[in-house]
Amino acid sequence: MQATFTLNTIQEVAQQCWAWLGENPVVALHGDMGAGKTTFVHALCDVKGVEDAVSSPTFSIINEYGYTENGEMKLMYHLDLYRLNSEEEAIRAGVEDCLYSKQTCLVEWPERAPQLFPPNSWHIYIDLLNNDSRRLRIERK
Repeated sequence: MQATFTLNTIQEVAQQCWAWLGENPVVALHGDMGAGKTTFVHALCDVKGVEDAVSSPTFSIINEYGYTENGEMKLMYHLDLYRLNSEEEAIRAGVEDCLYSKQTCLVEWPERAPQLFPPNSWHIYIDLLNNDSRRLRIERK
């Protein structure tokens, strides 16, 4: 899947992404600083009906959000690996536990611990086109 979006169309693109990603995916979000990874995670959470305040877990590393889907309470993990220096540090922080929890995981800066990701994880690449527009591409690896 590929799409171009702005803040005005981000919700629509997030909805389309969930159709691609399926149930309880592990999603690695790639993009430069300021590309809009956290903003896109916020849109993905909005579409799922997350009512908690969605914020970047840069300092906490892992945020946990609850939401209801088909009458069932579910969890979603939002991880930001930016401050981690090694895969060992990621394991100690609980990243691997989240990735293999069978819950939805949205991971910013996955490049910090690439070997921890399960096979067939989804990868979303966000590129800055200009101040208002982003290009998104989804692949499964």
